[in-house]
Amino acid sequence: MRDGSVGIVGYGAFGSLLQRLFARYLSQKEVKIFSSRMQPDGKAFFTLEEVAACDVLILAVPISAFEETLKKVKPLLGADTIVVDVATVKEHTGKLLKKYLKGRPYLSTHPMWGPESYKKKGESVEGLRIVVTAHTLPRAEYKSFLAAFRGVGFDLVEMTAKQHDKHLASTLFLTHFLGQSITKAKFDRTEIDTVSFGFLMDAVESVRYDTKLFRDVFAYVPECTKVLERFGKAEYDVKCELLKLCK
Repeated sequence: MRDGSVGIVGYGAFGSLLQRLFARYLSQKEVKIFSSRMQPDGKAFFTLEEVAACDVLILAVPISAFEETLKKVKPLLGADTIVVDVATVKEHTGKLLKKYLKGRPYLSTHPMWGPESYKKKGESVEGLRIVVTAHTLPRAEYKSFLAAFRGVGFDLVEMTAKQHDKHLASTLFLTHFLGQSITKAKFDRTEIDTVSFGFLMDAVESVRYDTKLFRDVFAYVPECTKVLERFGKAEYDVKCELLKLCK
């Protein structure tokens, strides 16, 4: 992995977490951040032009803003800047990377964790998974990337964008769906929680505030509709079984 500068576009929950992780695990790298909400100070925050010219540029923006952001940074990229996609969905962003960055180096990934997951693990990255779905890097540089992140404890998994999104619908999206539903129903922890209920609430608390991500995943991953239908049918069947037992 390159030892030079890293640019981060976006300073939401995940962008700010990336800043902390680089400071902790890869402190030798110069990190420059662009956020439309923050004034450039020449220390942490810089102009989009300065950030886009870094050796590595991470796009930590909402899925719905990914294409517009990519179009803005494209003419500002350095000659050899590697663009890193960390969006939750992969088929949608993968197509955009191919469309706008043809002939340029890029890496398409999905870190399968966020600030809440990191916090619940005691702020350790050991075992946290990063899925890699596509890249246009020279083989040696790609292997260097994998080695650098495995070296600090991350678990890297390689698969296609299609495989990733199919798994995403029945794992992350389903977890968010349950989390949003439980939150809206106002279920919460009690003084007599079972261990399994505690695990359930751990999951709920990890996703209950990610409503924008939840909606974006549903909008950009068609498989989510099938998961909703499958869950709805199963819920109906279970209710029917209970009602029959109660008669």
